[in-house]
Amino acid sequence: MPLRMWTLDVAREQCVTREHLFRYASESLDAGYDALGLYLEHRFAYPSTPWSHGVGVLTPETVRDVRREFPSLRIIPFINLLGHVEGFLYTEEGKAFREETMRGLQACPSHRGFVEFCGRIVQDTLEAFDDELVHLGGDETNQLGVCATCAQRVSSAPGDGKAQIYATHFAPLIHQVVDTGRRPALWGDMFLEHPDALNVLPREAMIFDWQYFGSVKESAPMLARNGNEVVACSTLHMYNSLWMNVEASDENIRNLAQDVASLELAGHCLTTWESTMLCPYDSILPAIKGAAPIMESPSTSPHLSVGYDDEWVSRMSKGVTELGGDFAHSKHRSKHRSRFLLYANPFLVQRHHAAELLGPTGAKAKHLAEESLAMATEPEFKVAPILLRALVEFVEMAEAARHQYAAGETERAVAALVPMRYLFESLEVQASRTHERIGGSLADIERCRRAKDHVETVIQRVRKYGDLSLGYRPAWEVLTHPNFMPHDQGCWWIVNQWGRD
Repeated sequence: MPLRMWTLDVAREQCVTREHLFRYASESLDAGYDALGLYLEHRFAYPSTPWSHGVGVLTPETVRDVRREFPSLRIIPFINLLGHVEGFLYTEEGKAFREETMRGLQACPSHRGFVEFCGRIVQDTLEAFDDELVHLGGDETNQLGVCATCAQRVSSAPGDGKAQIYATHFAPLIHQVVDTGRRPALWGDMFLEHPDALNVLPREAMIFDWQYFGSVKESAPMLARNGNEVVACSTLHMYNSLWMNVEASDENIRNLAQDVASLELAGHCLTTWESTMLCPYDSILPAIKGAAPIMESPSTSPHLSVGYDDEWVSRMSKGVTELGGDFAHSKHRSKHRSRFLLYANPFLVQRHHAAELLGPTGAKAKHLAEESLAMATEPEFKVAPILLRALVEFVEMAEAARHQYAAGETERAVAALVPMRYLFESLEVQASRTHERIGGSLADIERCRRAKDHVETVIQRVRKYGDLSLGYRPAWEVLTHPNFMPHDQGCWWIVNQWGRD
């Protein structure tokens, strides 16, 4: 029978305690999964990297406790050994491994210290986990050949130089796993992009083919050309939604489940990414449970939304998506959540989404939020509607302040900005409760605080510079930007963008 599993994205700032992991394990078994994958990156307490252990990282002791308590559930580690190592690269101790300075998420495969680092990570993983399968990562290594050393290796290699660098890096790590009698696995995307690298894989290696918007009918046979088993990977569409696009998720899971059966693939893995920026993991647990029967019987199983209140999910999934614009389904990370919380400047939402969030669309969004909030019976289902309402209210306040500022009504502009304090305090409460309840992101709490701090800064700027004390009135977009500098009327920090890196 094909393997059925789902992956918990620990790497996106989750603080998974023993209690939390016990809950995930118990619900996995209850739903009918064979395995729980732990996607780790830097959020695991590898013994060889004490300098990378951020607050709340998952520990080997917790993993062992869960294995003892749930012996019938496979716990499969997903580590990363080239791309997606940004949590190591942006530390003082790990920055030497980077492919580029302050850019991207990939390390340099030509750096001897990084190669040794990878070997130690693999050894730590083999000792902490007892499952046969060890996933070595390998996806989205889009910076291959960027640094001078790697570029020289690419240009001097016959054929696909990037494939050769990739294969040379992973070959010893793969064999490190094989030599212990265990089974390595890697993501499939870079093998599809650089098929020559497939030649380095022994038959034992499994390939995880993630296709979130289509099918694996074409890609899986390509990845299996040398006899390697392939696991199809679907996803819950959270990262590209305000909360989750349930319809797109159901379609993706169901389509790939059909492919697993028709192609006789080795298994199906449901991935869950980026349960951060106020998207709590416990709000998607019903969808994770609902995916398991679809994997087993895609033609007859209930819809993914079966575990939710129909009216709530209709509003927060279908209703929000039907607002259109940047709420519509896309392949892009949620622009609303990112601009509101990720860049320490919530006024980006005003700049990019004012036309969208004012008028009929904004009014409908607030109505959806209010109705959903009234229907929410559990705290995890209150977060998304509170966030949606906050987005619209923030833009309404910011636009009112902008117009008053432009008219020279400084104190009226300040009065329009002041309620933003409460708005971000309420979001901070939600982030704090999510952390306490399910081990959610500590960074989300700080993001809400930073946003409130920036609002305070803008209030002071409006009071100080809105009366033409500089001899000119800075544009609103300039005044609200973190890089605003009094007396730099020409905004050289904008004009000379070449120097920002």
